Amino acid sequence: MVRFFLNGNLTVVRNIDSDTTLLRYLRTHESLSGTKEGCGSGDCGACSVLLGEQQDGQWYYKAINGCITFVAQLNGKSVVTVDALATGRGTLTGGSDEPQLHPAQQAMVDYHGSQCGFCTPGIVMSLAALHESINNGEDAQQQATQHQIIEALSGNLCRCTGYRPIIEAASHLNDYPDNRPQAVQVWQPDASASVDQGEGVATAASFSTNGQQAWAPETEEQLQSLLKEHPDARVVAGATDLALEVTQFLKPINKLIALGGIDSLRTIRDEDHALLIGAGVTYSEAEPLLAKYFPEFAQLLTRLGSRQVRNNGTLGGNIANASPIGDTPPVLLALGACIELASAPGLVSGVGSRWIKLKDFFVDYKKTTLEAGEYIRTIKIPKLKADEQLKVYKISKRLEDDISAVLAAFKVTMSGDNSASGGSKVAAISTGFGGMAAIPKAAAELEAALTGSPVNGTQFRQAAEKLAEDFTPMSDVRATDEYRLLVAKNLVQKCALELLQPDSISRIENIHSSQLAASDAINLMENHNA
Repeated sequence: MVRFFLNGNLTVVRNIDSDTTLLRYLRTHESLSGTKEGCGSGDCGACSVLLGEQQDGQWYYKAINGCITFVAQLNGKSVVTVDALATGRGTLTGGSDEPQLHPAQQAMVDYHGSQCGFCTPGIVMSLAALHESINNGEDAQQQATQHQIIEALSGNLCRCTGYRPIIEAASHLNDYPDNRPQAVQVWQPDASASVDQGEGVATAASFSTNGQQAWAPETEEQLQSLLKEHPDARVVAGATDLALEVTQFLKPINKLIALGGIDSLRTIRDEDHALLIGAGVTYSEAEPLLAKYFPEFAQLLTRLGSRQVRNNGTLGGNIANASPIGDTPPVLLALGACIELASAPGLVSGVGSRWIKLKDFFVDYKKTTLEAGEYIRTIKIPKLKADEQLKVYKISKRLEDDISAVLAAFKVTMSGDNSASGGSKVAAISTGFGGMAAIPKAAAELEAALTGSPVNGTQFRQAAEKLAEDFTPMSDVRATDEYRLLVAKNLVQKCALELLQPDSISRIENIHSSQLAASDAINLMENHNA
């Protein structure tokens, strides 16, 4: 069975479909209808709930999308829904005669943040997650910053109220008394009713019905045993993509293995020359170290889905999915990343694991070198050397929470004077492109043309023409083949501009309207036109 806390109550799941989402479970099995379904794809945020995990005996919560989270992923965790936020009369927690609203709820009332109300539960839960983050630990603060508010609400759509009153509500969360101490069982479930399966348990937690089965292993040994016995099972980490097969295409997943409970896949090691990131590490968990060593990589992640998506989605899942428009593989290709593939000893390799370069992992559209019974264990990312720079560019119809039309990454090693008037040259370059082929792929002809060349607009413009030899893009709903090729060429020139003029304003995500003077805007447009 799979066990988790739901609004403070221990919940045991035995007989449901293997591909049951948390949203469907809440509404149809638990009759908790406060959580809504809007898009069914993790875009609108109406289904937002809080997911808690224990650290040192304390539960810590983050916002996720219930519509693209499978119940199998919840084993050993705690879920809080909008139905349990208020305390007092008529609530799940009992207590005082008069209900006391959570600060997120009371602020939304006082600042008129709700009109039709359909999106309100999800917005309230995102604000509750924000309230958690600004009031827990050593970083507790008086009120949320504007940046924190915008990021917290980036995954919630509101079509009638408008965001001004919602943002006002978010900026006054700490004006209200915290009602969580009156709902300790909801937020900090009793450890004596632990959801852990217990040490030494040989088999993974599971549930099944009607020929479908889902497992939630807690060790790699359990995972390897399951994959050996069920090589056709679908493996899921964050489910931010796989779940769409169920919610959008109505395809059943008869066998599902959820990896979120395997601690060994959620480790991050900061070594002298590389980062080793477990395949189960979420984007949100990886962000701090990526920001330290690869600022442009971390900045890309802020445009990869909403905070809810990044709280569940994983680096390993983005690689294993093998999508040609995945955001992280092109960057990892440019950085020369390697991945460790693991399996039961003797199944694929004698020792049970093998390392391969990421560029050798992708074979064709949605096809990889993963053998039956294998899974990704670790991603190894070499750190940049002193003379290396990483440039990352994402082109999409929306700035945030959108799928790439083209993604380009360049790791450039410079030699000589790095200035427009100096004699700087490209000593070495490695690239990664998404949206340009059936797989994430490097541009070998471009790299050859740029290696050893001076860093200037003319040389990079000429070299960019080689992209027509590297790629034959396709047309789809996001972009035509001509557009993709033209944009990719322009990004090569943009890379040269930023290498020569590091302080230039060349990206819309770096422009803050409150700080950008009219003269700066004019100069920006003139530079763009030039």
